[in-house]
Amino acid sequence: MPSMLPSDAQNLLADLLARYRARVDFLSIRLEESEDTDILLRGDRIETLSESISIGGQVRACFKGGWGFASFNQLETLAERVEEAISAARIVGDDETLLAPVQPIQDVRRLPLVGTDPRHIPLIRKKELCNHYAEILRSLDPQIATTSVRYGDSSQRVLLATSDGTLLEQSWVDMEMRFAATARNGETVQTSRETTGSRKAYEDLEELDHQVTSAAQRAVDALDLPPVQGSTYTVVIDPILTGLFVHEAFGHLSEADMTYENPDLLEVMTLGRRFGPENLQIFDGAAAVGHRGSYYYDDEGVPATTTQLIKDGVLVGRLHSRETAGKLDEAPTGNARCLSYHYPPIVRMTNTWIERGDTPVESLFSGIKEGVYARNWLGGMTNGEMFTFAAGEAWMIRDGKVAEPIRDVTLSGNVFTTLADIEAIGDDFYWDESGGCGKGGQSGLPVGCGGPSLRIRNVVVGGEATDL
Repeated sequence: MPSMLPSDAQNLLADLLARYRARVDFLSIRLEESEDTDILLRGDRIETLSESISIGGQVRACFKGGWGFASFNQLETLAERVEEAISAARIVGDDETLLAPVQPIQDVRRLPLVGTDPRHIPLIRKKELCNHYAEILRSLDPQIATTSVRYGDSSQRVLLATSDGTLLEQSWVDMEMRFAATARNGETVQTSRETTGSRKAYEDLEELDHQVTSAAQRAVDALDLPPVQGSTYTVVIDPILTGLFVHEAFGHLSEADMTYENPDLLEVMTLGRRFGPENLQIFDGAAAVGHRGSYYYDDEGVPATTTQLIKDGVLVGRLHSRETAGKLDEAPTGNARCLSYHYPPIVRMTNTWIERGDTPVESLFSGIKEGVYARNWLGGMTNGEMFTFAAGEAWMIRDGKVAEPIRDVTLSGNVFTTLADIEAIGDDFYWDESGGCGKGGQSGLPVGCGGPSLRIRNVVVGGEATDL
């Protein structure tokens, strides 16, 4: 798209930084332009059909450990917003500014697409694609009571300049589709969901007929399944559930702003503490190429990294912004992210995964007299170190074999106990690009999750699920 930012934007930022940098310990200015599409169909009704273009920015200032923040969408007010952010920082600052040092960087980066840019696809074609998927959901079975299809794409171009001497330009395109089908038979109601996303090509969203059909069929099939008998079981989970677990249950606890503000959690999350078996390896990183949480630099201008969080079952790392790294005297990891210019960067996951193991998947079931095999996710919730996830589909395991299908399967537990109870790690692996993470009021931030199948003992199964 033609740039909406002024041609001399870099010079403008440089001039403002030169004028104001002496008044604070740190100053950054971010300018952003974006194009967005949002389509939502519920049943045969169009609830949302929109295209939007926006331009705006944010100013962050730090003085004696206190932060000031101002956002704007009128560039002519930029100098006033700089003054506001600096004034706020000087009012609240009463300590010491601790920001991990970084090398200043001057760079221009664009995350490359490998196929069609969604901005080149007319809105009517995107709506027709949604109609096509909605018709698949509705027409599969008369017991399908409600359906929804959501399409979204967003392109962003960001200029970031800091008082440390960093001047970056980054741009990317992100796409996502969500599907849901609810089937009803009398008082019995079952819902199934699917989500997929891409930062690669519009074509990734065009070949989803099988996925959409599968979602509707699962909702219908579940109407006639017996509910699981609530108990404690040995459970085998598929890679999609593994990705959800490592992101929601463990990943958030690895975000350093969660720990340095909470002495009790910081004590629990002591580096060097054992949390799992010796073959457990957990990573997070935006340097992994081609995923929805991938980028070159975070929103503080720190280069993307790959951070090992657990090595051989032992906690060895955590995720940082420059401030959390400075306060904990650790290295910055490039995990400061913001959803848009409306929000300040906070510590966020990028792509989070458990490394594949060496146990053949079929061997994960061996020796389980009575257990549960759970695949995909339907919903869930986390509260600190406690989690509850609802499986999209599940079967009983009997005498080492996958047996009859069941419904209403929720998996609950304490993340630290559950990590310790991992008995085997499969030799498979799958990247799930469906993630839209929420934290601190910034919901829908693209992330990637991955992992192998896992066998876990002593998992509490049963109960009601809460939508994510």
